Amino acid sequence: MKILVTGGAGFIGGNFIHYMLKEHDDHDILCVDKLTYAGNMETLAPVMDDPRFKFIKADIADRDSIFKIFESEKPHIVVNFAAESHVDRSIEDPGIFLKTNILGTQVMMDACRQYGIMRYHQVSTDEVYGDLPLDRPDLFFTENTPIHASSPYSASKASADLLVQAYYRTFDLPVTISRCSNNYGPYHFPEKLIPLMIANALNDKPLPVYGKGENVRDWLYVEDHCRAIDLIIHKGRVGEVYNIGGHNEMANIDIVKMICKELGKPESLITYVTDRKGHDMRYAIDPTKIHNELGWLPETKFADGIKKTIQWYLDNRAWWENIINGEYQYYYKRMYEGR
Repeated sequence: MKILVTGGAGFIGGNFIHYMLKEHDDHDILCVDKLTYAGNMETLAPVMDDPRFKFIKADIADRDSIFKIFESEKPHIVVNFAAESHVDRSIEDPGIFLKTNILGTQVMMDACRQYGIMRYHQVSTDEVYGDLPLDRPDLFFTENTPIHASSPYSASKASADLLVQAYYRTFDLPVTISRCSNNYGPYHFPEKLIPLMIANALNDKPLPVYGKGENVRDWLYVEDHCRAIDLIIHKGRVGEVYNIGGHNEMANIDIVKMICKELGKPESLITYVTDRKGHDMRYAIDPTKIHNELGWLPETKFADGIKKTIQWYLDNRAWWENIINGEYQYYYKRMYEGR
């Protein structure tokens, strides 16, 4: 069994590759990644010498390159993680999100149609549903919740989901879609909330929190997410959407305070900055469907997962310091200085 993983040098894709090589001795993994700012070959360093692993640098929106890869490698399953994923960046420049997240998805599925695959899996996000009010804790996103995107990023992911479903309906392409809540864990690029706060706190730098920090997210430990996708691509029903949630709802400000406490840093480092445009207030997923059909439940409680995550960043300082010392610094200044 050969699985083609796009975006495998990124956060979730990289963790998925580590997980699959560990759990499946009979699977070969082919990673295709463009290596944009969020792609990091150091994430794949532990598996580069594994004979079951191969890396090819390519853009999923480059039709010629992708078709050549399918012609030569003949994958059985495709898992598409490749995406521009940061909301702030989508507000700055929506165009690249449309190209990668929509047109790139089309190219991948066209290749799957031409060369034949057992399963095409689209990794999506709960952000396609929009948001939920803070004063209605009884409400959750289900697979039947209407799509209601808030940002160029979530709109591009919602568009890709609709395209995947159209390819299933029109061309009988064997597809599945998963929509996950916020992931956290090892190898998380330090522009996102948790790794940003860990890195800044360790360096005694300000901890920039949007608005009042009241926004609530449902946090999912990345290995739990990888296990869910593994189940979906092997046992999930073709044509179905599966929500993957962590049952770990937390307000942003509470997470930041928890990180300060774990690292022994003062809460005086917290700095409130102007809120993001169109900032969704609350995400919360109901994962009943994947539990009932595939037996999946999240295994990692947030209190345990955040400790493991912080320890990973303590043990792997070189990984994230190499990132924040480079191009990311210019982006960071544009986002947070003067707010």
